[in-house]
Amino acid sequence: RNIRLDFGDMVLRSFISRPLFLSRSIRAMSSKNLIHFGPFEVTDQVFYKAPLCYALVNIKPVLPGHVLVIPYRQAQRLTDLSQDEVTDLFTTVQKVQKMLAGNYFAVDNAAGKVEDGSFNITIQDGKWAGQTVAHVHCHIIPRTKGSDEGDGIYDRLESEEGNVGGGLWDRDQSRPTQHGKFPRIEDTDRKPRSAEDMNRQAAFFREEMVLVDAKS
Repeated sequence: RNIRLDFGDMVLRSFISRPLFLSRSIRAMSSKNLIHFGPFEVTDQVFYKAPLCYALVNIKPVLPGHVLVIPYRQAQRLTDLSQDEVTDLFTTVQKVQKMLAGNYFAVDNAAGKVEDGSFNITIQDGKWAGQTVAHVHCHIIPRTKGSDEGDGIYDRLESEEGNVGGGLWDRDQSRPTQHGKFPRIEDTDRKPRSAEDMNRQAAFFREEMVLVDAKS
């Protein structure tokens, strides 16, 4: 007997008959949305997207809440960024600070404010400043009243512990262990975080950034 197909059935059968085309199309569409930090794909670790930059959780945080803000365009030096990119980068840094303060500077179960704690905001601008991924990135590190590390945080950033590029390389290709020029600190043997751990934190931070934007 003759069976009349409606338009939906015809479209469905057409797609089913071309699985190779479909898979290629899906891959092509997905690849347009991938986010890279230098050569590394970090899409799942991104928790905030601004017009010209994004924020992501760190694979090797030196302290809890240590995150990065990075321009989408892969520029190696801060002076390579356009004025618009610089403005967007530091506007995003300010927003991320507010989100981190709310979570890491909380007092008596009340959301914290920026003035309830402190931050290290730093850019390792070039190889000799400790940059391990040739892509501008700004470190944001919450600091609380009880923290007595002082400038030691910069030693940690320049040592293997703060080697973001090395951690990403380990995740993707298992490179040999590399040590920084500063003496090792007690907890520098930490391994890069698992993808599951980073994704879980990124999901939480995404929700928190929605609240920050709502108050802006």
